Amino acid sequence: MTKLMIYGAAGYTGRMASINAKAHGLDFVIAGRVKDESRLNLFASELNVEYRLFVVDDRAAAEVAMEDIGVLLNCAGPFMHTAEPMMRACLAPGVHYLDIAAEMDSYRLAETLDAEAQAAGVMLLPGSGGSVAMLGSLAGHAAKRVAAPSKLSIALHVTGGFSRGSAISASENVTAQTLHRVDGTLVSRDAGEVRTFDFGRGPATSFPVTLPDLITIWRATGIPNIETFVHVSEGAFPEGDLAQMPDGPTLEQREANRYQAAVEVTGDDGTVVRSLLDTVNGYTFTTIAAAEAARRVVGGEARPGFQTPATLFGIGFAETIADTRIVDQ
Repeated sequence: MTKLMIYGAAGYTGRMASINAKAHGLDFVIAGRVKDESRLNLFASELNVEYRLFVVDDRAAAEVAMEDIGVLLNCAGPFMHTAEPMMRACLAPGVHYLDIAAEMDSYRLAETLDAEAQAAGVMLLPGSGGSVAMLGSLAGHAAKRVAAPSKLSIALHVTGGFSRGSAISASENVTAQTLHRVDGTLVSRDAGEVRTFDFGRGPATSFPVTLPDLITIWRATGIPNIETFVHVSEGAFPEGDLAQMPDGPTLEQREANRYQAAVEVTGDDGTVVRSLLDTVNGYTFTTIAAAEAARRVVGGEARPGFQTPATLFGIGFAETIADTRIVDQ
């Protein structure tokens, strides 16, 4: 089956991903919760596609809704609430699962379900768009510059504001532990161990955070020591009542605020290399990359089990998205 379903299409990123899927000429339906029916109905009319309604916790309804679906793109966060039921709902009907999650739990879940997904012939591709796709390509590029990479430090520069959904997800996913990978194992670290990265405008203080790239970069490169950081520009993270936020940054705000990521890789022989990724705004990148990933999976680019964008599509994937480039420093 080659039909795509985009779940969460009534939301900010889901709408943008659906518009990009339409531009690709994909055969797809949009879907979401019953409470979003009026918005989905109107949006479906605009796109000239079908819409379907179900809640993720209703396994039977989800499986019925996906009877003719080959690929699911889940855009409904917080993914701590939607990833597990949707991944499990995809296993029985044999539907490949994609999402845009930046939450660690989704990737730990994909690891847990890896063997079951392989047996079912189902691919689990969390992070098909977004920072995981960006950082995976950047890490893979830099790792190839060192004969025997043993440590990787990577940082994402976030600017231009959050969507309401992203802000709510971030607030609900504040973890007590800050993790890094040491000799292949995830262990706690001091959250105060800040360091600087150059995102193209001089050193910028970045804070250690627990990003899913601790899992995806390790799976893709095998580098045993990985640490992840973020630098958030002043004013980017919202304050106050998150429910009162607008859906997300406007087109003008997105166009004015590009994202960057910086990586440093150290080899066994002490060699250190650094590379920089510069791209469009994170929401623009995410929704283009997710639609492109879905197009490629619908077209047959899939492998059963837990995959990452870099392992599935290659380390050049991010540079195929909009105006994205990687340069060596």
